[in-house]
Amino acid sequence: MAKTIWQYHYADIISSGQIDYMLTQRYQPELIKEQLSDPGIWWRKLVLDEAIIGFSCCMRTNKPNELKIDKLYIHCDHHRKGYGAMMMADAVEIMRGNNLQSLILTVNKHNRTAILAYQQYGFEVTGDSIVDIGGGYTMNDYLMTLTKLSR
Repeated sequence: MAKTIWQYHYADIISSGQIDYMLTQRYQPELIKEQLSDPGIWWRKLVLDEAIIGFSCCMRTNKPNELKIDKLYIHCDHHRKGYGAMMMADAVEIMRGNNLQSLILTVNKHNRTAILAYQQYGFEVTGDSIVDIGGGYTMNDYLMTLTKLSR
């Protein structure tokens, strides 16, 4: 599912080489298995009619009281139906349920659709996040922080 979503969504934002590199880097079965057993990482899947249509992953950061939405994806056939808001509400609930105070995420600076959606959820751009991820690739993202709960 991640491959389908990424190839559809990121094709005009990053190169196909970077998409393949990042998918290989982030979705290794061993890595996900390790993350599933970590109490500071929450993986969620969104199921509709017995099919997975989206997923998210939130994790504590190295800063006290901070939760990061590391992944939040909905299959393109299910956009604009409120499922992203459901996944966002779940992330807020994870934050609250673990007595955390801050919710952050990073988003590619050219991902206008996602930036606008995150702003509607109450996030604001609070910085830059430029990271060399290896393989000759760089992530050029905005850091966004939830500043008001609008939903």
